[in-house]
Amino acid sequence: MALSGPILAPARGPATHLVVLVHGYGADGQDLLGLANHWQGLLPTVAFAAPNAPTRVPGSPGYQWFPISRIDPHEMQKGVEVAGPQLDEYLDGELARLGLPPENLALAGFSQGTMLSLHVGLRRKVRPAAIVGFSGMLAGLPPPGELPPVLLTHGDSDQVIPPQAMFLAATQLGAAGARVQWHLAHGMGHGIDPEGLAIAGEFLDLAFRGLLKSQGDATCVLKPS
Repeated sequence: MALSGPILAPARGPATHLVVLVHGYGADGQDLLGLANHWQGLLPTVAFAAPNAPTRVPGSPGYQWFPISRIDPHEMQKGVEVAGPQLDEYLDGELARLGLPPENLALAGFSQGTMLSLHVGLRRKVRPAAIVGFSGMLAGLPPPGELPPVLLTHGDSDQVIPPQAMFLAATQLGAAGARVQWHLAHGMGHGIDPEGLAIAGEFLDLAFRGLLKSQGDATCVLKPS
């Protein structure tokens, strides 16, 4: 079954780029589409799309990309491998709908959506301009070849996916040659902090303007309060 979900047209003119927002476990596309409201001022010609995951969480109105019984790297890797092709097909369809080339795409995910965004984005034939991952983890080692720039953010008080997962992902991506930036939010649990949201908007803007390096060492982008 093809994925579907809410979309948001650019604030100005025809779309020049596309950001696909990939929600977390138990949520839906509408839940994450709200991030676009924070970024449209900086990205006025960018379209946003937020697909609903393919199946409902049992006993819940929310959706899941794949079932989760525990936060286990092997289980997460199997999950993204099964769910990945559907998201990949959706990306192609949205790019075609907007008449955009594949390099004018960015992915931004939260939690389970981060796992899927990294898995799919790192493996597309034409790599996206950027990948943003909030409060997630890297499910499996990155593939060989040139990788897109990645921004990872995480709360240091996250009790769902520990912040160590961000540092492990940054290390593994960096070892594979990717340019990684990261932001650790002090006192934040499993969520998205305002500073991380602002950093992500700036990151996407730079990526779409071709001002981010794809390769290089991991970098902390934590700003002093």
